[in-house]
Amino acid sequence: MSAVLRLADAASVGDLGRFAARARAVDDEGAMRLQADGEVLAAWVGVLQGSGILAEGTVLGLRTFALAEPAECDAVVPLGAVTDRTARADGSGSFDLPPTRALAAWSAVTPPRSGWERAGEVSADVLADAARSGLEQVSAAVRERGAAAGFVRDRVWGEEAVPGVRAGGAFAAFSLGFLRPGSVVSVWRSNRWTRVTATGGHVLMR
Repeated sequence: MSAVLRLADAASVGDLGRFAARARAVDDEGAMRLQADGEVLAAWVGVLQGSGILAEGTVLGLRTFALAEPAECDAVVPLGAVTDRTARADGSGSFDLPPTRALAAWSAVTPPRSGWERAGEVSADVLADAARSGLEQVSAAVRERGAAAGFVRDRVWGEEAVPGVRAGGAFAAFSLGFLRPGSVVSVWRSNRWTRVTATGGHVLMR
């Protein structure tokens, strides 16, 4: 496994850090799965946990980064370790893989790499509005019910933002900064998975 990942440039390291920071705002104790096989780094984060044997309800965020040198790695590391290292980057484009490993149930759920079929498109603004509405509902439930608000949270994010795309996917795309105002987002399907591809990255839902 490569101990050092050499991204295309210093700006890419900064982008990786910002991605980790946004994911950390959703879950401060969260993790990132870093997968590299060749000249592309896939950085995964878990936004919503699934349940049951099939992990239904899982929502993941994905960004990919070009590597200046081929590398091989597959490691799940704390988000805090990623933000710490990117904050101390030396400007060379190098990213030292954190030695600390994290446990994340979602990291065992791997979406398909192929077999995707286009299923339509949706306005990024519509998804952003759905995410804001959901956040208001969840925040109100937390204020009223405290720890018992989990049922409301699951219901809100399980509803459809638009036909075929759950509100949890809209929340992920909005929270991770994937939605550029005025842009169009494409929707793809493969078996039990739905992928939302936006300007800033991908959201995958099971």
